[in-house]
Amino acid sequence: MLKAIVNADIKKGKINKNIYGHFSEHLGRCIYEGIWVGEDSEIPNIKGYRIDVLEALKKLKVPVLRWPGGCFADEYHWMDGIGPREKRPCMINTHWGGVVENNHFGTHEFMEFCEMIGAEPYISGNLGSGTVQEMQQWVEYITFDGKSPMADLRRANGREEPWKLKYFGIGNENWGCGGNMRAEYYADLYKRYATYVRNFGDNVIYKIACGPSAGDYTWTEVVMREAGHLLNGLSLHYYTLPTNSWTGSKGSATEFGEEEWFKTLKHTLVMEELVTKHSIIMDKYDPEKKIGLIVDEWGAWYDVEPGTNPGFLYQQNTLRDALIAGINLNIFNNHCDRVQMANIAQLVNVLQAVILTEGDKMLLTPTYHVFDMYKVHQDADLLSVEFENIYYTYGDEKIPQVSISSSQDKDGKIHISICNLNPSQSVDVDFEIRGTAVQKVKGQIVTDQEMNARNTFEDSNRIKVEVFNDAKIENNHAVCKIPSKSVVVLEIE
Repeated sequence: MLKAIVNADIKKGKINKNIYGHFSEHLGRCIYEGIWVGEDSEIPNIKGYRIDVLEALKKLKVPVLRWPGGCFADEYHWMDGIGPREKRPCMINTHWGGVVENNHFGTHEFMEFCEMIGAEPYISGNLGSGTVQEMQQWVEYITFDGKSPMADLRRANGREEPWKLKYFGIGNENWGCGGNMRAEYYADLYKRYATYVRNFGDNVIYKIACGPSAGDYTWTEVVMREAGHLLNGLSLHYYTLPTNSWTGSKGSATEFGEEEWFKTLKHTLVMEELVTKHSIIMDKYDPEKKIGLIVDEWGAWYDVEPGTNPGFLYQQNTLRDALIAGINLNIFNNHCDRVQMANIAQLVNVLQAVILTEGDKMLLTPTYHVFDMYKVHQDADLLSVEFENIYYTYGDEKIPQVSISSSQDKDGKIHISICNLNPSQSVDVDFEIRGTAVQKVKGQIVTDQEMNARNTFEDSNRIKVEVFNDAKIENNHAVCKIPSKSVVVLEIE
């Protein structure tokens, strides 16, 4: 039995709801078909936006949405995406499939979409191929309420009032697809571009610098040292691969055995190390933790589904991905003193998507259901949880078997999220609740008999959130049996 102590009287900080953020890039069928079908589409829509996707995202309480990329951001010129759609120039999406981008989904469409689902917009600006003036004018176009060429242009395009825009990324992956820059060169460019990302009126921009790829600690050191005084957030990108190699096959999203299961979850747990070590570097320059670590690209990356465009990054989503989501979210919760936002890649039809579509059909993936269960942590107080983990062993290797985070919401309810990484063994857990008296417990679970179980358009509800009944309160302890390969969220009062 695993014994844990949940200290209801030891609050360790607030879990920023933006940890449950999402990412939408002009990539494959994420924007077009996934979000936007156009007003003339036979697929049910409101002003061009898919109704089924809108409703699913509203239920998920998406707090923040990143756009337009990704690598696409540093070749995107925002003025191509405003004005009458039939007059917008086309471009080639050189990063993702070489397809023609018609720019029908631009600034107005994105901002309206965020309003419709209740999410804060997070825009990634073009530092790689764009100018300082272009970036400055974009912010002015969106947020300025007075009379100026950009504000007047926005009004001419149908939006009288400015939008609120809090989050703005100054470049994306500028160590790679965003310009192949050295950290020192990027830091200098960041300072230049950030200077002209202005606050208009009462709109205050939270400026996010391009941070490291995975374990590039030198990048974090240089950017924090050279530009830390001018940034509010520093991004981090890390993807879970079964092989942990970007060359050759990354592995199938659906056809795998326990070896691939183990390796994938082992690589997922690296996020703990990355967040910890980058935070230590940030602490040196920002001991008061005013700068947020923004994990704005994370999730599983596999080979594309057979027969689909390799540049569209369309992959299925299994129970394994539910565990990947739960583990990462627990890590972010537990580091809420530094992690202020995270954005899973990506929203619809790309990588570890929460939604898949096919024509007029839509399904919710196992990852969606984990986000649905975990939304109770949004803006809740992180609680201290003490426990000595047990291990899941495969061959000569072992990893922690259980991942846990806990919070208390504004109504006083305690939530504990638990992932059992072992695909064949359940685990008994005894949570001693200290600091408050508790009387009842209920729970939800995502699991299946098969480790590669998934929802398909023929069977779209195989994996869903179900009631978890195997928990009870005994003498202020919550005692439960967590099934193998499962994600469970308990609610305790």
